[in-house]
Amino acid sequence: MGTDKSMTTNLLRMCPGALLPVAALLLATAVIAQENDWQLSYTIDGQPDFQGVWANNSITPLQRAEGFETRELLNDDEYARLRAGVAEIAQGGGDAQFGDGFFNALVTGTVQSYDPSTGNYDQTWMSDRNLEKRTSLINDPPNGRLPDYTAAAQVRIDARVQWIEEHPADSWTDRPLSERCITYGMPYLLAGYNSYFHIVQSRDHVVIVQEMIHDVRIIPLVEKPHLDERIRLWHGDSRGYWDGNTLVIETKNFADVSELMGAQGNRLFTEKFTRTAQDNLQYEFTIDDEETWTNPWTARINYSRSVDPIFEYACHEGNYGLFGILSGHRAQERAGE
Repeated sequence: MGTDKSMTTNLLRMCPGALLPVAALLLATAVIAQENDWQLSYTIDGQPDFQGVWANNSITPLQRAEGFETRELLNDDEYARLRAGVAEIAQGGGDAQFGDGFFNALVTGTVQSYDPSTGNYDQTWMSDRNLEKRTSLINDPPNGRLPDYTAAAQVRIDARVQWIEEHPADSWTDRPLSERCITYGMPYLLAGYNSYFHIVQSRDHVVIVQEMIHDVRIIPLVEKPHLDERIRLWHGDSRGYWDGNTLVIETKNFADVSELMGAQGNRLFTEKFTRTAQDNLQYEFTIDDEETWTNPWTARINYSRSVDPIFEYACHEGNYGLFGILSGHRAQERAGE
């Protein structure tokens, strides 16, 4: 990050209206009036209308950075510095900052590459990020951090890490599901990079199309028993219902290999969608997995409305990348590396 002067300069470049306080005040008043006039619309079936494309471009990290454990919100000065730092990184022409890396780079003052060996995309390839004063997406536990792993989960995770280190590419099954173009799992939390979702509703179902690897979830909204617990799916078995104007989706029966941060198939995943403004869909989820974490945890993301459609995510277009990874490792083995 630059000096206070350079960050202030970038803030003015990003928000030239700040030089015109009267115009800015009128604009802010108009925006507030528009939000106050907003009313929730309903589908032809009388359900809250969530249809359309929604984006997760939040800059807020999943967990609070060190030193912010007791801080739910940034103060005004910190938020101004955040805005200025975002402009500085965006204009700097360096490596793209993915997901939590953007916020953490601003907090630590060190811009780090997601892929130091080959380099990232330039930042101009990334979506503009939505800024908030929140210091973490996690709102429970109150410290904004993931609960501790259980002792059994830590043993399992350490064993998996050791296996990956010792057997990085013995087979394609050693590579992550995302690298094999199967799935990024659910929920997909990486913000600012193919992080768009298309929601389609009918009377009895809601469909959520995820841009990344074009995953599709079809969720019944009618009384229907869950699948036999022996049937395990990449994205689990979901059932939804309306709680007032909030759509609640409960999912279980995940496949063990479709893990999430160490959690395997026996997690209970509860989602809540609530439209809070014309351009905002509040998405809150809770993960309860006593085999993995000592307590359940909850996070909230504000999805912003997008007027653009979701475009095809072609992944490896034939998985040539995977072919290169496996053949490269065979070459390392022949060389005795």
